[in-house]
Amino acid sequence: MNRSVFDIQPIGRFYGSNTAIRRPKEITCFSYDDQHSFRLGDSSLRFYYPPHLPADLNCGFDTFQKLDDSADEHLDALLATIMVLEKETGKKCEADIITWRGMMTKIMTAPFDNLNGFEMNATRFQMSSFVEEYNHYKNQQKQRQQNQRTSPGMPSQELMAYWGYKFETLSLLDQPWDSTTREEIESREQLVVNNNAQYCSVVRTGIGKARLVIGGEVDAVWDCKPDRKDDPIYWVELKTSAEIKNDRDMLKYERKLLKFWAQSFLLGVPKIIVGFRDQCGIVHRLEELETASIPNKVKKAGRGTWDGNICINFTSAFLEWLKSTINEEGTWRIRKREKSSIIEVFRIEENGTGDIISPSFSAWRSTT
Repeated sequence: MNRSVFDIQPIGRFYGSNTAIRRPKEITCFSYDDQHSFRLGDSSLRFYYPPHLPADLNCGFDTFQKLDDSADEHLDALLATIMVLEKETGKKCEADIITWRGMMTKIMTAPFDNLNGFEMNATRFQMSSFVEEYNHYKNQQKQRQQNQRTSPGMPSQELMAYWGYKFETLSLLDQPWDSTTREEIESREQLVVNNNAQYCSVVRTGIGKARLVIGGEVDAVWDCKPDRKDDPIYWVELKTSAEIKNDRDMLKYERKLLKFWAQSFLLGVPKIIVGFRDQCGIVHRLEELETASIPNKVKKAGRGTWDGNICINFTSAFLEWLKSTINEEGTWRIRKREKSSIIEVFRIEENGTGDIISPSFSAWRSTT
């Protein structure tokens, strides 16, 4: 097996701020409804309105309609949306890499996330690399997490995951606030939490020399989407975090901020709203963070656990290397083992696209 290796260390070689960034711009979107059925367009778009505090995130756990994401959906929804866009515009959606935001987040945070690993599948198709999550690995990791024993007196992993979705439900509206009744705003606490519905933004962006098309879920818009397509969209990302009581808590929160920042940076989300909760899952305060200001905040006021410029420069160098490495047909694996400082890329199938490219997208592209 021919194996190519990209060494993350020493990260000092990625220091500086020379990498050119292309501002993420939404080119199209799609939605999943309450049954997680795919829909073109923005039918699942939600609008932010602050929750009433204090907010109990435990309520409704027994009626949670939880998304079953164990099946392998590949890039199907993203490719279906791109295909419709190409038919409408008459232009091929060209990029060096087409992938989900989650994959790019794992890559971007790799220089400072030594503990976690990842596995992705990739294929080269018509001059672009298409990258998806390796579903078997994802399910294994989820099972491991579920099997972890919870410390006595601590909430379960399942309940803590629910807290995040409950916070979203308490913070979202189906329409802009001025079109929403007071009763609807105040009755959000009684709504059944359902994380099947999602609004997914598809953006064109660039890091260094790599041109990217990325699809990813967006929680809400601050007010409404602008009529002009060229205008930036005031997206909002919603997160929860434990209250910070000591230096250890601060360190954990700073590491969380790395992921918060990378996720929002990649899709062009300008604002993150964090609900700080106590150990019982009660949110007592909110904090609004400007995505662009987070790296500087961590550098100046934090413990210096990560550096945004290093993340960007590393991502630029890695993607340039990946473009030259995945240069033949077949399917490839991109792998970083836990606690490892290297990313391996090797071919697992000599031919075909390993179901990464859907038959409908392949058929469409063969006619263009």
